[in-house]
Amino acid sequence: MRTKHPANRKVSKPARPSLGSSSPATTPKRAAGTVGRRLEQDAPETSTTPRSQGSEPARKKRRYKPGTKALREIRQYQKTWTLLIPFAPFIRTVREISNQFAPEITRWQAEALVALQEAAEDFLVHLFEDSMLCAIHAKRVTLMKKDFELARRLGGKGRPW
Repeated sequence: MRTKHPANRKVSKPARPSLGSSSPATTPKRAAGTVGRRLEQDAPETSTTPRSQGSEPARKKRRYKPGTKALREIRQYQKTWTLLIPFAPFIRTVREISNQFAPEITRWQAEALVALQEAAEDFLVHLFEDSMLCAIHAKRVTLMKKDFELARRLGGKGRPW
């Protein structure tokens, strides 16, 4: 069973005395045995938001369960049709590979590069889908290199490589 530690709890702060009054009756007193340490009442506020000056504590950032944000991102990317690989690095890679196989080809049409990038991304998406099926079949949720190798081997598409 998990228990909360009292040191982590936020205690609501009493109203601060005005700057003009410095009487000892309004300043908070230190507890016995706290030499050199300040109590939480006279600790400075760390938050700079104007809302934190009241009795309302600062909100913590929402923590989602593992996998929730990943599923949300998957659904978001499935709804969009934009290309995910950055265009400039993809062009550089295509030109580098084409220069190795055919050095006489130096010019590419923009439409040809976009078509090549769409085909490459489609191939990668299907490869990831098949690899994920292989991992699930092995009762795993983690993709491994052997899942990709098996998916490529069982792909069944007539690939020349």
